[in-house]
Amino acid sequence: MKEHLDAAHLPEGLVALIDALRPGDELHVTRDGESIATISSTRDPRGRVTESPSSAEGGVTVVATAMKLSASARASLSEQLGPDYLVLDMNSAPESVDMVLTPPTSPQLIGHLRSMFPKARVMIAEIEDKELGISYEGPVRRLLDAGAEVYLPSSTIPRLAEQLDRTMTQLNQIAGDTSTPLTIESPQDSKSLNG
Repeated sequence: MKEHLDAAHLPEGLVALIDALRPGDELHVTRDGESIATISSTRDPRGRVTESPSSAEGGVTVVATAMKLSASARASLSEQLGPDYLVLDMNSAPESVDMVLTPPTSPQLIGHLRSMFPKARVMIAEIEDKELGISYEGPVRRLLDAGAEVYLPSSTIPRLAEQLDRTMTQLNQIAGDTSTPLTIESPQDSKSLNG
């Protein structure tokens, strides 16, 4: 049986002892003088984990965060995702992670993350969580906050047309008023209206 325990749920002193373990070191846990468990390091000399469960093995999905998050924020994300996920800081994550979560960044950094974690899916997230003190606002969030309603990352004109049609249909359904469809003004329409 394999069980997993997020270090964020352990006392800070115990986590410090575990973090101090070097490759090959062991921490023996005792009760009334008798050994009940042994904790060993899975980090290589650079501080990266050398082995970890993975979804490919039917275990958990390992998520590496490439953004500064407190232990409590990582624990909260892990808890919200559920027991099938393990959320780690990228600096202590194994190369075999399943997902890398990063804020909006440069293409060069995305390439670097891909080389560090070649099997991972790189996912970009804009997060604004005042309760946890997290603010990773990017250009899309700023545009939406300014009044844009939808962001469509289209690759081709046919794909854009499909996305626009689906989006307008959904917006009409949400508005509950399908008798008056929303319209998109074309450049020709705005010229004729303005003179």
